[in-house]
Amino acid sequence: MPPLLRAIDCLRLPVKDLDAALAFYRDALGHELKWRTPTSAGLRLPDDEAELVLHTEGQPPETDLLVDSADAAAGAVVDAGGSVVQPPFDIEIGRCAVVRDPFGNVLVLLDMSRGPLRTDAAGNVV
Repeated sequence: MPPLLRAIDCLRLPVKDLDAALAFYRDALGHELKWRTPTSAGLRLPDDEAELVLHTEGQPPETDLLVDSADAAAGAVVDAGGSVVQPPFDIEIGRCAVVRDPFGNVLVLLDMSRGPLRTDAAGNVV
């Protein structure tokens, strides 16, 4: 059986002010802007495909894990002894599910079945 978890998609960090966070992470620390919406921004990590995502949505920090199918992955976690925290739901790039392993760890599983975000030349999501 191939491994269920393919890669880290992103590290999501909550911020109160997106512009101030971009001034810190992009301007002062040198991370390139990949994309931006009114409430979040994705920054490039130069040695990895994963992104650093800054958001003003009030959720705690989380690591999102890439899977082939969020629906199938949630089922596989349940079959292996875990549980579903939030059933699979649609997101802009595909599907997402939140599960808990048998040890109490919450895992955010997402797939890119709809493809990556499309952006304009300034990195704004279109």
